[in-house]
Amino acid sequence: MFQRIRDAKNDESGFTLIELLIVIIILGVLAGIVVFAVGGITDRGTASACKADKKNVEIASEAFFAKNNAYAASMPALVTANFLREVPTTTNGYVISYVTATGAVTADIC
Repeated sequence: MFQRIRDAKNDESGFTLIELLIVIIILGVLAGIVVFAVGGITDRGTASACKADKKNVEIASEAFFAKNNAYAASMPALVTANFLREVPTTTNGYVISYVTATGAVTADIC
C-alpha cells in the first residue's frame, strides 16, 4: 500500500514555469484586446448622451413655446418652468447651446 502511494507521488507532474508564463502572456493579450474594445463603447455612449440631451432641450423648448407663446430666455428658465429636470452638464465633453433669437436649440459639440 505504501509502495503504491510512493509510486503515485513520484509519477505526479505539474505545470512547468514555461507553461505558466505562456498562459500569463495569453491572458495579458486577451486583457489588452478587451481594454481597447471597451474604449470604443464609452465614446459612442457620450455621443448618444449628447444627442439625447439635445433632443430633450428641443422638446422642452417647444413645450414652453406651446404653453407661453414665446420661447424661454435660457435653459434655466426651462428648469424653473418644470419642462426640464436640470440643465445638461458639460462634464461629458459636449456643450449644448440654447439659441433664443431664432427659437432653435443647437448642439455645438457632439
